[in-house]
Amino acid sequence: MSARANIPVEERLIVALDVPSIAEARAVADELRGVVKFFKIGLQLFPLGGVDLARELIARGDRVFLDFKFYDIGETVRNAVASAASIGAQFLTVHGDREILSAAVAGRGNSDLKILCVTVLTSLDQTALDEMGYHGGVEQLVLQRALIAKQAGCDGVIASAQEAARLRAALGPDMLIVTPGIRPAGGDANDQKRVMTPVDALKAGADYLVVGRPIVKAPDRRAAAEAILAQMRGA
Repeated sequence: MSARANIPVEERLIVALDVPSIAEARAVADELRGVVKFFKIGLQLFPLGGVDLARELIARGDRVFLDFKFYDIGETVRNAVASAASIGAQFLTVHGDREILSAAVAGRGNSDLKILCVTVLTSLDQTALDEMGYHGGVEQLVLQRALIAKQAGCDGVIASAQEAARLRAALGPDMLIVTPGIRPAGGDANDQKRVMTPVDALKAGADYLVVGRPIVKAPDRRAAAEAILAQMRGA
């Protein structure tokens, strides 16, 4: 049986701390303590002390996903990943071609850091990809990039849950599929184009669900998180 099957439901929910300040991010994490165990720190917090916040959360026992989307020449990415690995985070996102992804895998060394390849941002649809010069279709591009990530030694991919079923069939049982763009049934999609409910995402083959605004912007964040976890358990 794949190790993926042993991931507790409580660790499959990742709350995105996409807020304007470290103080607000800390407040969200404090409010969710005991309910949520995994937090994502992205580019919004990176210049404000996001790495220090990551260390703080890890020190108190939380798991951290560094959504920094590294993209540069291979040697630069390798060194950047090595620096990120020293923090003790669990996940790190990387963009790029086979050389960049292989360099990221090399950079994490013997650490437990999981390298996740960003396939196609969930804010992009076919119209946006056509404007960028990609005419083969969203799913085709996602699958192509995911297969390259597997060949390069990445641990998983970031993709919309709408592509999760096809990715699981193509990648096999061991690659992680981490899905942003998760919205509770009846929720607002906001600026996301390719969204799915928690239940449908897990049934499609996703391992981890990244949820931001439906929890962070909720009047009662703990209740919102608990409601999503309840839906996930039902899947």
